Amino acid sequence: MRFKILHSDPGTKARTGVFETDHGSIPTPIFMPVGTTGTVKGVHQGDLKNDVRAPVILGNTYHLFLRPGIDVIGKAGGIHSFIQWDGAVLTDSGGYQVFSLSEQRKLTPEGAVFRSHIDGTKHTFTPENVVDIQRTIGADIIMAFDECTPWPCEYEYVRNSMELTHAWLDRGRERYLETEPSCGFSQSWFPIVQGGTYADLRKQSALKISGAGMDGNAIGGLSVGEPEELMYEMIDVVNEILPVEKPRYLMGVGTPVNILEAIARGVDMFDCVMPTRNGRNGQLFTREGIINIKNEKWKNDFSAIDPDGDSYVDQQYSRAYLRHLIISGEMLGAQMASLHNLRFYLWLMEEARRQIRGGNFAAWKNEMVIKLCCRL
Repeated sequence: MRFKILHSDPGTKARTGVFETDHGSIPTPIFMPVGTTGTVKGVHQGDLKNDVRAPVILGNTYHLFLRPGIDVIGKAGGIHSFIQWDGAVLTDSGGYQVFSLSEQRKLTPEGAVFRSHIDGTKHTFTPENVVDIQRTIGADIIMAFDECTPWPCEYEYVRNSMELTHAWLDRGRERYLETEPSCGFSQSWFPIVQGGTYADLRKQSALKISGAGMDGNAIGGLSVGEPEELMYEMIDVVNEILPVEKPRYLMGVGTPVNILEAIARGVDMFDCVMPTRNGRNGQLFTREGIINIKNEKWKNDFSAIDPDGDSYVDQQYSRAYLRHLIISGEMLGAQMASLHNLRFYLWLMEEARRQIRGGNFAAWKNEMVIKLCCRL
């Protein structure tokens, strides 16, 4: 696995690069559509590849472990074969999902004991078996097992949680280094910076993660309810320490504005359920602002959803028709809105890369932030 920085923006810390995997090149900055259970909700793999133009998607270890189960995915030859996707895949370790089950899990130094949200069965995740599970799933990029703390959270709890994450990091790294991929192609393992919204803890964690010497590094535990400016402050603190020459992945973020601001601070990779989840509920992201397609004002608007958009949804269908589908509860409406929003996010990344190459990212970003805060 190789990462190469290609261009840097003179006015910010934004950069373009390319992350090479055995399932193709990932240009950065990049947004990764979330396919939690082996599917990006409502969007066919062919559309993801050809219309959204996504080089990489996500899966989730927790959900795939519970259903369909690792034995099924293993027998299929790994996640790529199982879902018929020839691009790259990243799997989250499941830590966030386990720790969101506050009433159904117990933390120990060994790992996390939890009950399935599906049938109540009892399971254990450890730093070691989470590596093993992700080896079987066969994603190109796999994540360390960590604890994600909520916000707000007391300093002592965050510190103890961070130290647990660091102990799990050492064990997970050892397991990763002593095992081999099971599907015949390379896998990169990313550790995760934690530390809540405490700058001193974030610095400690970034130093620990940097010292692991892995192919890339992730920033976790943000966009969990804290003010946006505090999130940006933590990104600045962490990116002063994380190696410049390795990709930086900001987990679970977020809005188009959040992403642009994080790119300006030197982040390379993003994921979030927002484009599909919000799309299903009628919120559309466009190059001129945000549309609530349920509003009465669009009932007789036969113009394109995004006149400058380049997805086939934008080119073929009107706002009035999409509003009709969403209001009627038709599945096609959710599918079209999801595809439109995902394509918008991937276009935003393409344009960010173009602006960085041209040395104009800072001015363009500021203009886009104003537009993306506008409700049409």
